Amino acid sequence: MTKPNIDRQPEHQANERTFLAWLRTAIALIGFGFAIARFGLFLHQLQLTLTQQPDPRDPLFNSETLGVGLVVFGILTIALAAWRYNQVFGQIERGDYRPSRLLVWVMTGVVIVFGTLSLPLLLMKNRTVPPTQPRLKQPL
Repeated sequence: MTKPNIDRQPEHQANERTFLAWLRTAIALIGFGFAIARFGLFLHQLQLTLTQQPDPRDPLFNSETLGVGLVVFGILTIALAAWRYNQVFGQIERGDYRPSRLLVWVMTGVVIVFGTLSLPLLLMKNRTVPPTQPRLKQPL
């Protein structure tokens, strides 16, 4: 007895669209991470140029670390997307697709953590006061 030939093209196309959405998200994470890390480096160099003093930064909690974390998370998201695509592909072929809410919660949690970690970087005030230029006395 053979199985009836079922047209699963719409399901596979939906799976591919979902994979591409994951891919776009990963690319956005990598892009944001790169921009945050480079902008932090720019601000550090600007501080050094203007004040001739190094910027007092926390070696662990700074924009470069947050940016690198986002890039790494983006790369892991690509790997997770490919794994999930392959898993769903097999489930569609077997006819026993089961959605996974765990991945939604994991991604949500990690994005919330990165967003929360970025708040102090946005709210931190510059602790270094630029040196003031001596005022020249005006001739009377």
